[in-house]
Amino acid sequence: MADETLLLPLSDQVADIMTRPAVTVMDAHCALCARGAAWIARNDHSQEFLIVPMQTELGRTLLMQHGLDPDDPTSWLYLEQGQAYTSSDAIIHAGQKLGGKWRLLTGMRIIPRSVRDALYRMVARNRYRWFGQGDMCSMPDPDVKQRLFK
Repeated sequence: MADETLLLPLSDQVADIMTRPAVTVMDAHCALCARGAAWIARNDHSQEFLIVPMQTELGRTLLMQHGLDPDDPTSWLYLEQGQAYTSSDAIIHAGQKLGGKWRLLTGMRIIPRSVRDALYRMVARNRYRWFGQGDMCSMPDPDVKQRLFK
């Protein structure tokens, strides 16, 4: 399905992505994000998640379309059938979509959004230093590769 979408013009790719059940746009060069992609792949039993690297033309376009800077390390986007979520809200909604024990992430809502998002930004700004760099696109995990939209 992702391969067919790659053949479409960019505007049609964006339109197609907006109809998908779950799409995350994340940094393909971040080791923490690569672990996040592996976490999604392990827990997405319905196989609905699609992962778009923010370094691709599609990833950059989606981020900009939702008011995010594709060059800002704090940018992370989660789309659920076209509805956009960012920062800690993205984590909460992705957890809800994965279901099971991951719905417990909704408990983060008891923490004020300003505090949650400040913590998210602190980790995002320091993720290369704390977790290192990686290459999500060359991960050997076939479950991640199946969801990766390059």
